[in-house]
Amino acid sequence: MQWCIDMNAEDVIFSLDIGTRTIIGVVGKYKDQKFEILASEIREHDKRNMYDGQIHDINGVVNIVKKVKMSLEEKIGTKLDKVAIAAAGRALKTQRVRLDRDIDFTQEINRNVIESVEMEAIQDAQQLLDKDRKNVDARYYCVGYTVVNYYLDDNFMESVEGHRGRKLGLDLLVTFLPHGVVDSLYTVMNRVNLEVINLTLEPIAAINVAIKKNLRLLNLALVDIGAGTSDIAITKDGTIVAYAMAAVAGDEITEAIAKRYLLDFDMAEKLKVRLNKTNKHQFHDIVGMEYNMTTEEILDSVNEEIENLAEEIANRIIEYNEKSPSAVFLIGGGGQIPRLAPYIAKCLKLPKERVVVRNIDIIQNIDNIPEELTGPNAITPIGIAMMAIDNIHKDFLEVTVNGESIKLFNSRDIKVSDALVLIGYNPRKLISKRGKELIYYINGEMNKVTGEIGEPAKVYVNNKIASLEEKLKNGDLVVIKEATVGKEASISLFDCVDIQGNIIFNDEIVECVKEVKINGQNIDGNVKINMNDKIEIERIDTIEKLFELLQLNIEEFIISREGRLINKDTELRNNDRIVANKSENKTKSLFQKIDLVINEEKRTIIYQKEEFIFVDIFEHIDFDLTKTNGMLRLKVNGENAEYTQKLKDGDQIEIYWEKFN
Repeated sequence: MQWCIDMNAEDVIFSLDIGTRTIIGVVGKYKDQKFEILASEIREHDKRNMYDGQIHDINGVVNIVKKVKMSLEEKIGTKLDKVAIAAAGRALKTQRVRLDRDIDFTQEINRNVIESVEMEAIQDAQQLLDKDRKNVDARYYCVGYTVVNYYLDDNFMESVEGHRGRKLGLDLLVTFLPHGVVDSLYTVMNRVNLEVINLTLEPIAAINVAIKKNLRLLNLALVDIGAGTSDIAITKDGTIVAYAMAAVAGDEITEAIAKRYLLDFDMAEKLKVRLNKTNKHQFHDIVGMEYNMTTEEILDSVNEEIENLAEEIANRIIEYNEKSPSAVFLIGGGGQIPRLAPYIAKCLKLPKERVVVRNIDIIQNIDNIPEELTGPNAITPIGIAMMAIDNIHKDFLEVTVNGESIKLFNSRDIKVSDALVLIGYNPRKLISKRGKELIYYINGEMNKVTGEIGEPAKVYVNNKIASLEEKLKNGDLVVIKEATVGKEASISLFDCVDIQGNIIFNDEIVECVKEVKINGQNIDGNVKINMNDKIEIERIDTIEKLFELLQLNIEEFIISREGRLINKDTELRNNDRIVANKSENKTKSLFQKIDLVINEEKRTIIYQKEEFIFVDIFEHIDFDLTKTNGMLRLKVNGENAEYTQKLKDGDQIEIYWEKFN
């Protein structure tokens, strides 16, 4: 019967689910927040045009699609020239990779660094995929990835942003779609004069209507069990985190029935479909033998195959989810096989109520659902239509990156980083690097000067500064300016050693530096230091060396600096004024020394008194008592002290201002 529908053809949404066994077409319109189904058509392939969800005989698929299209046009009275389709989830390829990269420990880890490492991991996954695939001419697109774990210096981290370290690592699960799958679908559509207005993935279309976004915080698995394979989508933390495929499905049970009862494949398929509709079955095998059996008897005969199918699906779920999910939803024709759901629950160690077959009634805001679309096999075609409503003309984005025009498969929000992955952009060009360091040696001791940090990469989208996280729209112009390498370290002799120092000894100038050599050669002037230069300096740096230079007996002198007594181990400073007076033995015997630790610094103090008390310390240290900065605290060996407290060798002294509250 032909329906005459008064509406603009542009309002019609036509979706096609091209499966291994059947092709399902749905036509509807979206109005007042509801999708009204106007017509539907289900046609089985007349021969094996497809294997495991892949188009093998394009002409054969074209013929069936043409029949579906013509039937729908007759039903609605309107020509169909646009269509929404889906690529089989079983065409997806996944790779899991671990990548570690050395990073600059002086800089905080930011999103730019993290995404650069993620991009490099995706490219590694692409290379692994290239090695594994047989058709080296095939091109795969990354359609999604999930960071499984981050590592900082080989330690597990939930988040690395803001931390510092020397090595950043991650585990990444990357999903790819072969371009050939898309090409074959487009070829079929072109031959039946249909323009593709939206392309998605079958598991995405199914999960979009079977598991609403507000449920995706839960760890759920959706399994679309078709004829040739079982597609798996897993949700967690508000998003779809993984896709997988089990290379077994409803055909495993069909083939088992065919072998048990000597039936041809089509007859066995019809018998399998009736198992969940009626309890008694009458049929003949290929030699004419008649069977009268119950559903339970037939199921018992193929129970092992049902258990094997359940186990394979459960194993794939655990492989990609790393544990059993909270619940499992089964859709697709194969999901209706009796006993399958409870067996999957058993394999996953879940209560049987947690593994359920989902029918069309779970989809909200749908009107006029025909009887043939009430089963779980109708979820995907309706999901394709629902996604087309929100994503018309968004199956691919075309953007330009650094002058190169590329197409991106629009299976999710596309960011600048996704585009860079597709063109093979080297992610190391996004991270600035320090300039080359300079290493040199002073009297055998190694010294290092680090180079300057370069400028990070700059990302522009449509001539405006952006980031790798920027979401792209069709026609966007992306320009990446590479990160730069900072200036290499550069110093001169006077930057690393003080060779100009003099001291004044008893009002006479004495040069502190006797000789400077670089790599064994005498040096005069402020020369540039090169990598691994060996600088040798002969310097007068203690009182003892000074007296050796002047050929004086240090034991015969009382030595002071700025009015304070010092000893032979005292280090000299530039422009020090040293006074040395000869002392008589009687006078010299009055001088004493005490070893103290003052504010964690070891000090030897020479004094000319019978005893050394706390207040005497202030004559030998730089501590301004005139500038009050709180309550003055005096301690000896951790206990409060008095000004007149007598001190002894080894005492631990603390002097500090305690802030007022």
